[in-house]
Amino acid sequence: MASQSVGELQDMEVDRRGESEESGDDDIRRKSINGDVDPNQPSTTSKEESPVDMDTITLDPEEEDVDLVHCRIGKIEGLEVLQKAKTLSLRQNLIKKIENLDSLSSLQELDLYDNQIRKLENLHSLTDLEQLDVSFNVLRKVENLEQLTRLKKLFLLHNKISAIANVDHLSVLEMLELGSNRIRVIENLDGLSSLQSLFLGTNKITKLQNLDSLHNLSVLSIQSNRITKIEGLQNLVNLKELYLSHNGIEVIEGLENNKKLTTLDIAANRVKKIENINHLTELQEFWMNDNQIDNWSDLDELKNAKTLETVYLERNPLQKDPQYRRKIMLALPSVRQIDATFIRF
Repeated sequence: MASQSVGELQDMEVDRRGESEESGDDDIRRKSINGDVDPNQPSTTSKEESPVDMDTITLDPEEEDVDLVHCRIGKIEGLEVLQKAKTLSLRQNLIKKIENLDSLSSLQELDLYDNQIRKLENLHSLTDLEQLDVSFNVLRKVENLEQLTRLKKLFLLHNKISAIANVDHLSVLEMLELGSNRIRVIENLDGLSSLQSLFLGTNKITKLQNLDSLHNLSVLSIQSNRITKIEGLQNLVNLKELYLSHNGIEVIEGLENNKKLTTLDIAANRVKKIENINHLTELQEFWMNDNQIDNWSDLDELKNAKTLETVYLERNPLQKDPQYRRKIMLALPSVRQIDATFIRF
């Protein structure tokens, strides 16, 4: 494995904060620094493997949690015996089509992560489904979810989806992961009144908009897009975590109503001044590395955040000061971590 510099490791730590952590295990996420799949790391599923016949796999009719991970399954079939199954994991297989699931009406969680699925289909019978993961496939559209009205978590990370559509009927949905797709516009979210977490990192989004109805949203991640202005967040009064790293933002603004923020990540943008955040008194983590901050007096904006524990300011002009760490500690005495290093007392 190639060695990584301290800076690379720190960047990776910053970006992972804004990814949903429930879709995929840490050792198979295959993430690069900006949320893409690492091209230097092979897929855990070899697409050249020959699929196995389902007749060779033993299924327990009494099992509620069915784990068929990396079994080289090429076709979903022969699962009718799993009448008691509540969770079914088919991740890391060779499946090309969602089919033959009609008999599994008690299913609550379905995991199809890392297959070769091209279309969301044949899910209409799974009316009890609460969690669906079809990340790391080749989907081009979000569709055919009309009957999944109990869905609480939907993971569609790293597909080829170009638009947010056909989800606004999911009124109890709490988490939506659409990172690493081809989305250009935030839209069609008005019906998601229960949504708490929205992940849109590594897309092609140019504007923060159409978020007004998401009153319960507490986590918004839109890292690695094409955002140039912080706006459209005025109705998100319950927002606690905001991840905007790796965009083209030049000014910190538009956060007047987001007083509950505990994490603010604006790393790797074009910001020259820390401003307009002295009202964020609940802030605990502030990520501002890789910007253009050059004035120590800017840290006064953070003095009202009495529980601030972590600040990232590396790779700003400020870091050239030989007293860099000492000055941060003096200005922000509550801080326990500066960049990737904890403070030793």
